[in-house]
Amino acid sequence: MFFVVSGSVRVMIQSAGREVMLRQIIAGEFFGELAAIDGQPRSSGIVATTDGTIARMRASVFRAAVHAHPDVCDRLLAILASQIRSLANRVNEFSTLDVRYRIYAELLRLSRPEPGSAGRAIISPPPAHAEIAARVSTRREAVARELKALERTGLIERRRGALALSDTSRLRRLIEKALDEG
Repeated sequence: MFFVVSGSVRVMIQSAGREVMLRQIIAGEFFGELAAIDGQPRSSGIVATTDGTIARMRASVFRAAVHAHPDVCDRLLAILASQIRSLANRVNEFSTLDVRYRIYAELLRLSRPEPGSAGRAIISPPPAHAEIAARVSTRREAVARELKALERTGLIERRRGALALSDTSRLRRLIEKALDEG
């Protein structure tokens, strides 16, 4: 079991010859809990994205803490349930949506509401095209093409140090329509 004390890491897997990013883990979060629980080898790789400090806890100590402290157990169960739901949604997207809509969905996941602007959101700092590509299992060029198309339609704006989503409701409706048709 590992805890990110400072910095950040990415959880990566290989799929169809390319790396797919499952999630980003930042300071205060952890990884390795599945292997600590079931004793099986890790199912994914970890890549540092910044300098940082990682703390390690033996699996036996982790399991003892979970069993001894119901609040720790409840929090772990909630985190695992959230991760399962997130991965189930992504599997559904990968199996039913083409690249365009997977990019839209990822932009919405990465965004945070823009204060004082209903229906608008911000992604700051803006991710590199290669990072978005790794998140949705496509190539950087496809991301560049789709972001440019979103800019032309006014659904995103590039700002210094950020991407602004101008109509999150419309992006959600486009994704829902594609899911219904898929």
